[in-house]
Amino acid sequence: MTEFRVSALFLVLFAPYLLGLPQETQQPPQTNSPATHSASTKAEPDASVPLPNGQKLVLKDGNYHLVRSYERKGDRVRYFGLERAEWEELPAALVDWDATAKAAADKEAASAAMIEKAHKRELASRSAAVMDIDASLQVSPGVFLPPGEGMFIVADGHVFQLEQAASEEKTDKKRLLAQVFSPVPLIPGKRNVMLPGKKAKNRLTAKNVEFYLREAPPDPDRTSPIQKSSRPGESGPEVELVRAKVQGNRRLLESIQSLLGQQQTADRKTFPMQRWDLAPNVFRFTLWAELLPGEYALAEILPDGMNVYVWDFGVDAVASSSK
Repeated sequence: MTEFRVSALFLVLFAPYLLGLPQETQQPPQTNSPATHSASTKAEPDASVPLPNGQKLVLKDGNYHLVRSYERKGDRVRYFGLERAEWEELPAALVDWDATAKAAADKEAASAAMIEKAHKRELASRSAAVMDIDASLQVSPGVFLPPGEGMFIVADGHVFQLEQAASEEKTDKKRLLAQVFSPVPLIPGKRNVMLPGKKAKNRLTAKNVEFYLREAPPDPDRTSPIQKSSRPGESGPEVELVRAKVQGNRRLLESIQSLLGQQQTADRKTFPMQRWDLAPNVFRFTLWAELLPGEYALAEILPDGMNVYVWDFGVDAVASSSK
């Protein structure tokens, strides 16, 4: 009986081997050893990964290989060709190194030019977008700044554009005669900057007003009376509000005294204003006091003096209502 049990146990334990049944074998877990990791970092580039723009490896016979990178080792050149997406070699004596360097420089210059062109296009599109935004600037409740460049005035909830007028210089004849007949030529000359007409066409009755100036982007080919490039640096416009004095059929803006051909003084009566930079090429000017009835002109002050083109307007007194 004991022998039967031993034989049965032998059959249970060794039956799979006798019948050739498949056995489950436990494989040791795979680990990345330092050697395996090092080998993986030196693996060839995967051709399925998108490659960057290649560079030319120019040969002396005029042909070239389009490669992603190359390295020279002694008399051999090892390169990764984009055509086959694998590493290849060729003798270094076959490579035209000067032509290869020139091709690389030309590619870099072309890339820089393309970037600069894209940058200018982006700036132009931004400038156009800014001009569109400027046209919708709200200057009063429910009142928006009209599009286009120029000087605008806001008064009593209304906005309209001021027209420019050309001023002219007139020599003081009395001062000129005094210079001619004086034994000592030290009498300063005098020139007056005048506007034709007693009154400006643009008339106001409001005392509290604001001004808005929109300039065009600087353009060296522009011949507009107002040139942003005529100012030093990148500062905004310097605009003064001048109180004109009516003399006969003209309005006096400024008196300039000169001695021996050199300007000494420039006398004009101005009202202080505060400038606010709202947006590129858009400026707001606010007054520090109420305007009194009279004739006025907005003049840009340039490095060489007052601009001959001014924006003129007049303020009329409000008629008192009779009871």
